[in-house]
Amino acid sequence: MKMKTMLVALCAAIGVSAGAYAQAQAQAPIVIKFSHVVATDTPKGQAAERFKQLAEKATNGKVKIEVYPNSQLYKDKEELEALQLGAVQMLAPSLAKFGPLGVKEFEAFDLPYIFPTKTALYNVTEGEIGKGLLKKLEPKGITGLAYWDNGFKVMSANKPLHHPADFKGLKMRIQSSKVLDAQMRALGANPQVLAFSEVYQALQTGVVDGTENPPSNMYTQKMNEVQKHVTVSNHGYLGYAVIVNKKFWDGLPPDIRGQLEQAMRDATTFEKAIAQRDNDQALEAIKKTGKTQVYTLTVQEQAEWRKALAPVQKAMEGRIGKDLISAINKESAK
Repeated sequence: MKMKTMLVALCAAIGVSAGAYAQAQAQAPIVIKFSHVVATDTPKGQAAERFKQLAEKATNGKVKIEVYPNSQLYKDKEELEALQLGAVQMLAPSLAKFGPLGVKEFEAFDLPYIFPTKTALYNVTEGEIGKGLLKKLEPKGITGLAYWDNGFKVMSANKPLHHPADFKGLKMRIQSSKVLDAQMRALGANPQVLAFSEVYQALQTGVVDGTENPPSNMYTQKMNEVQKHVTVSNHGYLGYAVIVNKKFWDGLPPDIRGQLEQAMRDATTFEKAIAQRDNDQALEAIKKTGKTQVYTLTVQEQAEWRKALAPVQKAMEGRIGKDLISAINKESAK
């Protein structure tokens, strides 16, 4: 009799423990690790933090967003593989990163002077072309949620860069992109692929002579401290795609997924609003240091750059797709 009582008590205890454990598991928040390679005070960094706030509020704490900036978890080359393996759930890589992944069409965003204005850019990213490109990521186990903006790029070096001839022989850092490689070669420079987190030291030690970046990236990484000259060329665009692990995303409860999608839409609106402002402020801050001379190309000089870089678009038709490039040019002209 005593044994039976003990068994009942034991079973009851186990039952209570199992129930409490199940309840605790049910209440545990869904964790989304959001990794990126830039500083928190860049447009992307600020937008990631805004998404965290919006998502956690919208889901009443059912989702917890852990943001890891400045390559804390992964460098450029590692982060996409980490997402595909499920080690992180969310990234916002630059659009150039999808070329090495096998989706070469995204390299159209790297083409020099393909977007004359932000309006032209948004016609592409927010229209059918942009949606179609994100769809191409799905066979890779990736779902694209949004395009984030970081604006047009400037060139920097320790010598003035006013004419294409000024680039001759310079070692210029680029992201891993066949288009950017062709761009630098068209200017007479030697392109060097480096992870974003390694650029400051490479510039400081002379491993590379110069680089290209939107001003906000340049300033927040203090690259201007090791570059004497900046040329406002607006020759190319740097943007990002916010992406998630497809299996993880599809496995979320529909109501939670819907709340996160709305939070992402709101964070994207915020991001676009601050991107240009932050770049303008960063350029002014670089000027005020007095260590870096900021030069804006004249109309005539920009025409020289356009002429030198025009062959890149033609050369990349076989890689990116002639029809896609034509469609982007048509959309940009509206």
